[in-house]
Amino acid sequence: MNSKQSYTPQAIFDNAEFLKSDTPPLHLSEKFSHDFKYAKQFLLSYKSNEATFNSFRREIERFAQYCWFVGKKNMRDMKREGIEEYLLFCQNPPISWISNQNVPRFIMDKEGLRISNKKWRPFLIRVSKSENKEGKSPNRRDYQLSEKAFREIFTILNCYFNFLIQEEIAQINPIVQIKQKNRFYRSHQTKTKIRRISEFQWKTVIETAERMAKDDPDKYERTLFIISILYGMYLRISELTANERWTPTMNDFAKDHNNHWWFTTVGKGNKERQIAVSPPILAALKRWRAHLELSPSLPLPNDNSPLIPKMRGNNAMTDTSHVRKIVQDCFDEAIFVLRKKKCEEDAQELSQATVHWLRHTGISEDVKIRPREHVRDDAGHSSSSITDKYIDINLNERHVSAKKKTLKP
Repeated sequence: MNSKQSYTPQAIFDNAEFLKSDTPPLHLSEKFSHDFKYAKQFLLSYKSNEATFNSFRREIERFAQYCWFVGKKNMRDMKREGIEEYLLFCQNPPISWISNQNVPRFIMDKEGLRISNKKWRPFLIRVSKSENKEGKSPNRRDYQLSEKAFREIFTILNCYFNFLIQEEIAQINPIVQIKQKNRFYRSHQTKTKIRRISEFQWKTVIETAERMAKDDPDKYERTLFIISILYGMYLRISELTANERWTPTMNDFAKDHNNHWWFTTVGKGNKERQIAVSPPILAALKRWRAHLELSPSLPLPNDNSPLIPKMRGNNAMTDTSHVRKIVQDCFDEAIFVLRKKKCEEDAQELSQATVHWLRHTGISEDVKIRPREHVRDDAGHSSSSITDKYIDINLNERHVSAKKKTLKP
C-alpha cells in the first residue's frame, strides 16, 4: 500500500486567532518545521479577511499534506514536475482524503485544548440543497474538482511561491513554469451560468415575505428587510453582519448635499464602497425603523445603532448562518406557495437557490435597465467584465440570425 493510500490526513493549520505558535503539530516530522513556519507566516498575512484566509488555508493545507506525507519533501523544494503530479493527485484524491460532511478543522477536547478533528479531510464533496432535503448523502467516489477549483490552486500556489521568493526562501516559482495549464481544465465557449432566480420566482419570494411580515411582524419584518436589501443593494451575506472589520449601522445610510441617499459597506478584500439607494430601499428602511420604533423615519448622521440587531438585545447580528436560516425559511414558504399554484418546475429551481442568488438576481435585473458602470460600482465589481457576465446572451436572436446564412452566394 502506498503512502497516499495509507495516510489519513490530520488538520495542521487552525483558524487565524489560534495559529500563533511556530511549533508544528506532533505528527509532523521535524524536517518540515521550517516549512510549517513559512506557510503559517504566509497564511497570517491574509488574516484581516476571513474569506480570503479560509480560501488560502484550504489550498496551502492540501498542498502541505501532499508534500509532507505523500511526496516526503518540503513545499519550497517542489519543482514543475512535482506540481504537475500534485495537480493530477487533486483530480483523483484517495477516498481517505475526502469527506462528505463539512466539519471544523479543530475542536476542543475535554481539557479545553484544541485538537484536530478526526472527521475533517482536505477535500469535500456535497450534494445539492434539494438532494440534502431528500436525505441523500454524497458518495465520496463521485468527487470531482471543478475548473474554478483548479484555477484557484494555480492562483494561490503562485502567490505562495512568490512569497517564498520575496523572503529568499525559494529561488524559482514552479507554477509559472507550467506552460499548458489549460490541460488540467477545459475551456468553455458558453459563459458560466449566473445562479439567479427568475422574475416570477423573485415576485413570489418578496410577496411571501410581505405576507409573513404582515401576519407576524415581530418575527418576519426582519426577514422582509433582509431580503429586500440583499436583492435591492446586491449585498453579500457578510456585509449584513458585524465582524472584526465592520459593523453595519443605521448611519451607514447617509444623505449627500444633493439629497441623494447612499449606503456604505465594506466588502471583499476589505474594500469600502458606496451604494446608491433607490426609493424602494428607502421605503424598506423606513418600514424597518418603524418596526424597531426608531425615529426619525430615516437615520441621522449620529445614529450608530445596529442596522440589524439580534432578536434579543441591542447588539448587532454577527452570525451569517442565522441570516441564511432567515432567508431559507422564506424560500421554503415561497416554494410551498409555488407548489400550491402547480408551478413545480419553479419550486424545484427555487429549492436550489442560496442567499447569494439574491445578489446575483438583483444585479441581473438591474443591468437590463441601468448603465453597467453604475451597477458595477454598486455591486463592488473590480471590472466591467465581471458585470458583463450578468448580461444574458439572447440565444433566440442568435439562432434566428443563423437562419439567414447560406451555403451558396
